Amino acid sequence: MKTNDLILVQEADFDINQHYQKLLQINPSNSGAAVLFIGLVRDLDDAKVEAMQLEHYPGMTEVCLQQIVDKARLRWSLEGVHIVHRVGKLLRHEQIVLVGVTSRHRSDAFSACEFVMDYLKQDAPFWKAEYTEHGKQWVEVKA
Repeated sequence: MKTNDLILVQEADFDINQHYQKLLQINPSNSGAAVLFIGLVRDLDDAKVEAMQLEHYPGMTEVCLQQIVDKARLRWSLEGVHIVHRVGKLLRHEQIVLVGVTSRHRSDAFSACEFVMDYLKQDAPFWKAEYTEHGKQWVEVKA
């Protein structure tokens, strides 16, 4: 892991500004762009989501996330990458994930952030159950 990368999988909420400030401190003379994506628990189209349960394999998940960051670094020129992904029971409208990327150029920062987020959504080893008015249901990965 590069010292400019931060990968956290945690139950606790995260402070967006704290991560933004840490990203800005990484090689500030080279960074011309910072992109942050924050994912939230949302309602389904046909049912109100009351809560979401996210599970993972500790240790394996972090290794997989670092591998995707390494792939992103091979494709784009990046200064810093932060991934914070929450697990446990999350209520509607709570923060789930933060992906933050700094780069010399905005196109690299946007592309890398989207690349990492797409991986998190489709391939990362997280399992999700949603609690709605109809009960608990495990959710399949959507491409």
